[in-house]
Amino acid sequence: MKDDIIKILRSWKIRDSKINSTQSLLDWIHEMNEKFIVNVNEIPMSQEDFWFYNKEKGIIENKKGSFFSIRGIKYYRKGDVVSEQPIIYQREIGFLGIICKEIDGVMYFLMQAKVEPGNVNCVQISPTIQATKSNFQQAHGGKVPNYFSYFENSKKYDIIFDQIQSEQGMRFYKKRNRNIMIRVDEDIEVLPAFKWMTLGQIKEFMKIDNLVNMDTRTVLSCIPFSTYYYTDDERAEIAECIPDKLLYASIFKANIQDGLEKVFNFQNNVKMFMDIKSKLVPLSELENWSVTNEGIQCKHQANFDVRYYDIEISGREVRNWRQPLVKAKGKGTFGLLICQHEGMYKFLVAVRAEIGAFDTIEIGPSIFQEPVRNRKTDYIIEMFSERLKTGEGVLKDSLFSEEGGRFYHEQNRNVIMEIPYIEPEKLPKGYFWLTYSSLNCLIQINNCLNIQLRNLLSVIDII
Repeated sequence: MKDDIIKILRSWKIRDSKINSTQSLLDWIHEMNEKFIVNVNEIPMSQEDFWFYNKEKGIIENKKGSFFSIRGIKYYRKGDVVSEQPIIYQREIGFLGIICKEIDGVMYFLMQAKVEPGNVNCVQISPTIQATKSNFQQAHGGKVPNYFSYFENSKKYDIIFDQIQSEQGMRFYKKRNRNIMIRVDEDIEVLPAFKWMTLGQIKEFMKIDNLVNMDTRTVLSCIPFSTYYYTDDERAEIAECIPDKLLYASIFKANIQDGLEKVFNFQNNVKMFMDIKSKLVPLSELENWSVTNEGIQCKHQANFDVRYYDIEISGREVRNWRQPLVKAKGKGTFGLLICQHEGMYKFLVAVRAEIGAFDTIEIGPSIFQEPVRNRKTDYIIEMFSERLKTGEGVLKDSLFSEEGGRFYHEQNRNVIMEIPYIEPEKLPKGYFWLTYSSLNCLIQINNCLNIQLRNLLSVIDII
């Protein structure tokens, strides 16, 4: 598998290819946008529809009781309710998978041009497979997703990684997906909605707002660059692939364990001693939310509503359907602060609790700001805000969509910003400096890094 990782690193450097030029791929996305019929309209909810409000249970569900439901949740600290909201309840684990293949000595990734009902720009670059358990078990009468058999029989192929990773803890209740990448050597029929791309091309497309979807980003963040032992010759070859020597050192020269004991100690103390918990409740028990024919709305300021939509999308397993989607009220901001220290980049992360997190808390980015700002602040948040106004230290600043199968037109600002090194003892409680190597190690542990941090790590580029 180590050889595959080195080939993936070579692919990261290749920004164009003979198989599909970068421009031809952009033209293809444009053509797909012209080709697909997409009509998504907000409508009132009806008790006669496939999706309906079950007053007896206090949930929004479908008549088969499958796929997902919308429920209420209350968040307790020391026995007192500190937060409440609707939340997506979908305990089944789906596939987010990418097939890779070496073609003419270059590692390529089979990517899909996929439309989700909540996508802000219709077509986005998606993994080879992006399917819930209900999808591949054909719970709603659709076709089995393309290329599903490769992942169903993944043990026949070289497995680059296979991880269960969390979804958004502020929107989902303990939701996880299987992030997997396999290498296939046999010939594969490339269907019209799929194209081979290098990793470098995908990284280029991440520079365009809302082009590479959330599921692609989380899968790519899992590639285990730092977890193998490399010979001196292999390190020399890898160093040639990565022009940014500070990043190279952070990935391949750093001690993978450096700082992890303090992070684990902090996390375990929170889990063991902090009296925080969440509890699912009927939607009718949410004091500040109401369920109407329009959906679920908060009586005060909130980061989202739940609305109901009539959807038509050509080229999908099911062409017409209706479903609820979470509709954001504005854009959030997620920021990853980095510094140069000891000849390498270090990344400032923060341990964060989320209402629907699988294990109470996860490691998140430096900055986690929902559309409705939390009044809680510290000097890290204040420094980030001041620098963002002037652009000081900003290395990357892009809009990324959240998953369009559950969220309607939700896009958040993702910022990577360089700041001076701050001594660990001067950091606010819960913040830690870690190398890329350490973060890459933690990604190989289920439910450790939250999806916002994984998304930001996927944006990091060697050029």
